[in-house]
Amino acid sequence: MFQQAGRGYDMAITQFSPEGRLFQVEYAIEAVRRGTTAIVCRNNNSVVFAVEKKNSDLQESIGSGKIFKIDNHIGVAIAGLTADARVLIDRARIQAQVNLLNYDEMISVKDCTLNICEYKQAFTQNAGVRPFGVSFLIAGINPGNNQASLYLTDPSGAMWGYKAFSIGSGATEARAYLEEHYKEDINDEDLKLLPLKVLKELMSENLNKNTCDIAFILKEDINFKLLNLDEKEELLKKV
Repeated sequence: MFQQAGRGYDMAITQFSPEGRLFQVEYAIEAVRRGTTAIVCRNNNSVVFAVEKKNSDLQESIGSGKIFKIDNHIGVAIAGLTADARVLIDRARIQAQVNLLNYDEMISVKDCTLNICEYKQAFTQNAGVRPFGVSFLIAGINPGNNQASLYLTDPSGAMWGYKAFSIGSGATEARAYLEEHYKEDINDEDLKLLPLKVLKELMSENLNKNTCDIAFILKEDINFKLLNLDEKEELLKKV
């Protein structure tokens, strides 16, 4: 008789259950599901990031960020373990600079994502390690054609492309809202507001400049920009 699923087969990352499951990877995915909500939307030439923040009254903002810059043209929103994310983000930043030095061109969003995925996947098949408990929404403007791209990576190292997507604890409701309201021909002004409307739907009156982070990479200025408190407040007035 096989052991009950999850008992014994989750002791090592390299051991499959009889059903073909790697339980430690599934546990890492569960850590992502319990994380704060992150939403990223794009149109053809611009990208907008928005994430929920959960801070106590005594906590400073240092260390609580969920949106990070990889390069001027690429950013990432995370859900899951921030400490795990920092390791992967530092690696992605180095790879972006290596690409610039070796090939004299900025790294594409897809290549940046693939580098992260390959590293994540290695931690699902080697003994003595555990999967990274974090998912990324990596988005940016590709050099050369100035087209926007958005990719999801999960703890298994898999990758998917999207036009708009959400991860974290409120992901199911957020995706339903995006599927109903996202349009491929959305302009930049509406694109800026769409992720915030999703957060408004999820957080109601709790949404304010202190409970969210917002970042842009827009076609007129292909440069990652994380909004400050005043800029967030001004944008939230339009929601």
